[in-house]
Amino acid sequence: MNRLPAPFSLWCRIGLWLALFTWASGAQAALEAGSAQALRELHHKLGGQLAHSPLKRPVVLDSVETDGGLQGDVYAVVDHSLEDVRRALEQSSQWCEMLLLHINNRRCRVARGPGGDTLTLSVVPRYDKPIEQAFELSFVHRAPQATHDYLLVDLSAESGPMGTSNYRVMLEAVPLGEHQTFLHFAYAYDHNVVARLATMAYLATFGSEKVGFTVVRKKPNGDPEYIRGLRGLVERNAMRYFLALDAYLDGLGVPPVERDTKRLNRWFEAVERYPTQLHEIDRTTYLGIKREDRQRDAAAPAR
Repeated sequence: MNRLPAPFSLWCRIGLWLALFTWASGAQAALEAGSAQALRELHHKLGGQLAHSPLKRPVVLDSVETDGGLQGDVYAVVDHSLEDVRRALEQSSQWCEMLLLHINNRRCRVARGPGGDTLTLSVVPRYDKPIEQAFELSFVHRAPQATHDYLLVDLSAESGPMGTSNYRVMLEAVPLGEHQTFLHFAYAYDHNVVARLATMAYLATFGSEKVGFTVVRKKPNGDPEYIRGLRGLVERNAMRYFLALDAYLDGLGVPPVERDTKRLNRWFEAVERYPTQLHEIDRTTYLGIKREDRQRDAAAPAR
């Protein structure tokens, strides 16, 4: 089998690393904290799209490629109260538990600090790679702002892998009655020219068959043709992380001893509803990897 030239192969590997971190997006203005009223107005504006979403649940994905990076937003209605959402995500350790549902996230640690907790996430380039090949990304988790009708949670990281920077993750939510909540999940990061070109190299080769969720046109046979490239990449990871949040919330309703298994199975089942975009491995392999990760962390000495 012919091998890729070394420089090109290196660029593709760098692009793969960067692809794993595009669960964030690039226009800082889009991530300014809103208000309960502004979010309720947005829910009203998106009402038709939420009710008739092609994702077969009340979820709307939005993605934009900007000059400085990428932008992605997830808007969704979930069957949990605002208080449940707050309780599930008020601590940085809970964010770690939620993020570890993602197939490529292999370890998450929390360190206390005066400016907020630091949440360090270890991500491997592929699910079958060892933890020693993981890249670490450290977020500052600030205490959530919460009232009876509005929740805001913010995570930020100054630097990321291979030319990326200014990461930010933001969740805001408002109640829809007693048992539903409208969520806005937003992501942002900046990248330099080298990072952008590396990601494009990956998407043009190893990632060329991967697609997102936005339908750009219809094929002659009537099937949808989905967006590719950078926006497709953002949409895939945005959906994976939203499904992780949803699965984590679903675990609240079962006894603590059963929550981990419930959430892992819930995440896998949700991802498999979108095989064109999100299928990677079978359930047994996924659960086995996560079980090994937990056994390794449980056996590790306290830090």
